[in-house]
Amino acid sequence: MNDPHRAQHSQGSHDVHGTRRQAGHRAQPGLAALRARLNTHLGGAARAWLDQALDEAAAHPGTHGPISVWELRIAEAGRRCGPEYADAARVLLLHAARADQEALARVYRQGTAAERRAVLHALPHLVPGPDALPLVEDALRTNDTRLVAAAVGPYAALHLDPHNWRHAVLKCLFTGVPVDEVAELPGRAHADAELARMLGDYADERAAAGRPVPEDLYRVLALTEATATPTGTSGRPGTSGRPGTSRSPGAPGTSGTSGKES
Repeated sequence: MNDPHRAQHSQGSHDVHGTRRQAGHRAQPGLAALRARLNTHLGGAARAWLDQALDEAAAHPGTHGPISVWELRIAEAGRRCGPEYADAARVLLLHAARADQEALARVYRQGTAAERRAVLHALPHLVPGPDALPLVEDALRTNDTRLVAAAVGPYAALHLDPHNWRHAVLKCLFTGVPVDEVAELPGRAHADAELARMLGDYADERAAAGRPVPEDLYRVLALTEATATPTGTSGRPGTSGRPGTSRSPGAPGTSGTSGKES
């Protein structure tokens, strides 16, 4: 699965822990709940493999030589657990191995896109401070929408500075990543006049070029208003399809280059 906090199966609107996901707010339940959810959905052979792999990682944490046993298990997870549940299995393995920042960076640098995604999902569980931001910033420089979606999770919401966070939101709009993937979006966008200006400039550029303005842009723009309720992402009535008219009151004008902060 692409997101260990959202199972992509028939229960689509629920995350892998069985809790309904709210727009713009990615839940971060405990790892025990993640493990329980995997135990429910994995077949017997996959559960047995995961149990053994987690025991190995816990018995031999950290890095050992050119590559640790748990790093090999990270690479195997897709084949053993299936793509739908591989990210979640990898997050659990990284936690069991007590992967530090150096180990996480190594897995990220040497891993496949799926393994990099799992590292990004694991950051809130393993890195208490902002030291792993270079991994988030690297993912945001890519055009891999799955990596971008993982990069704008809870770790970015907590640690990205306002300048880089605004550009991460714009990156989602540029690449078509739904803004529902942006953790803590309502709270961070609330009353952000600079983000409103950047969104307005982008909408104006799209309209001037005869290109459609993403509906998600208006959802975020509504959140930037000081009067918006910072708990949801519903767009304002009447803003859809009206570029340049939904700019937050009091926000700077449209001069400047789209996506550039004043």
